[in-house]
Amino acid sequence: MRSLTAPIALSMDDGTAAATAWTLSPHVLHLNHGSFGAVPRVAQHHQNVLRAQMDSDPVGWFATLGSRVSAARADISRFVGTAPGNTALVPNASGGASVVYNSLALPAGAEIVVSDHGYGAVTMGAERAARRCGGRVVTARVPLDADAAEAHAAVMAACGPATALIVIDHITSATARFMPVREIAASARERGIVTLVDGAHVLGLYQEPIEDLGCDVWIGNLHKFACAPRGTAVLVATGELRDELYPLIDSWGSPHRFPERFDTQGTLDVTSYLAAPTSFDFIAETWGWPAVREYLTGLADYAERLVADAFGELTGEDHRVDVGRPVNGMRLVRLPTGLARSHAEADALRDRVVRECDVEAAFSSFAGIGYFRLSAHAYNTARDFEAFVERMVPTLHDWARDARR
Repeated sequence: MRSLTAPIALSMDDGTAAATAWTLSPHVLHLNHGSFGAVPRVAQHHQNVLRAQMDSDPVGWFATLGSRVSAARADISRFVGTAPGNTALVPNASGGASVVYNSLALPAGAEIVVSDHGYGAVTMGAERAARRCGGRVVTARVPLDADAAEAHAAVMAACGPATALIVIDHITSATARFMPVREIAASARERGIVTLVDGAHVLGLYQEPIEDLGCDVWIGNLHKFACAPRGTAVLVATGELRDELYPLIDSWGSPHRFPERFDTQGTLDVTSYLAAPTSFDFIAETWGWPAVREYLTGLADYAERLVADAFGELTGEDHRVDVGRPVNGMRLVRLPTGLARSHAEADALRDRVVRECDVEAAFSSFAGIGYFRLSAHAYNTARDFEAFVERMVPTLHDWARDARR
């Protein structure tokens, strides 16, 4: 049984709380880093300086922007653990998926395989791509508690002769678990199927997570756990497929090869790209990424057990969740019956909690069951989750009882 010992909170060199390095409101309880991230003060300042430069000399700025983006891409590639020549910058993981859907020449009647854990917006994009070629999307059903072998078998069983593309999450958004992407990519390659891996939540949580992964395209956000300014993500492609990939905007960079054609996309504010290295360099220099990852694991262990036990004391049930392959900084806790039974209900619950209780928390739904998806970062402490137990667990229990009436 895991210990309920709270990890020692991270602090700044001067002894102040780690949260002072961010500008998050002290009047709101922030327990949902995984959705939109949080940008350190130093990176916000850097981006604001860059914007001032852009606005003071627009012609000079945009005339040299391509080379600036290329230099930032090299810095970002070192953090991701990829070669700059295989790495393009995109606004977010969903945008990267759209690049693949728009660029890949799917044969008539092609099937695209996704999983029932997939991110909704990315799955919607797959559905549109399938409609354009007169094909369809096939959904692989993967049990929440499936191990790597079971998840791999479920995805590959959904593939047939018409399967041209598999879209699979590296870490699932709704269910906070790993998928066996390396094994799936290897099996797909044997069958001549292209694999797109959605790694939206991975960067920052794990070091060089795509080394020897073997997929055709990998997309990942830097504005989540790497804490970069929002609107910063990478698309990593190797092999011949990368030459087919074009940015969503046709601009003066279009004649260039991949990934240089992504460096120039017209009159866009891409200061988020340029300031991104400031964010993850700040964390590396202040605590070190290995220490932060170790802290997040300990904090998630503590918070998961704390919140699940608190719900259990009120319901008499076990609220812990077996997700098969858990993630270090993200966990699921089952909500009382009656809450977040659908995606729409989960979003409505999130909005109600922040509106009425000043708590930012993520709620998700899978197979008709609602979950609290906790996610933490360096600025969070055990006390944050203890406050959630005190303020929200009784309230959510009451709301669930009302919903069942």
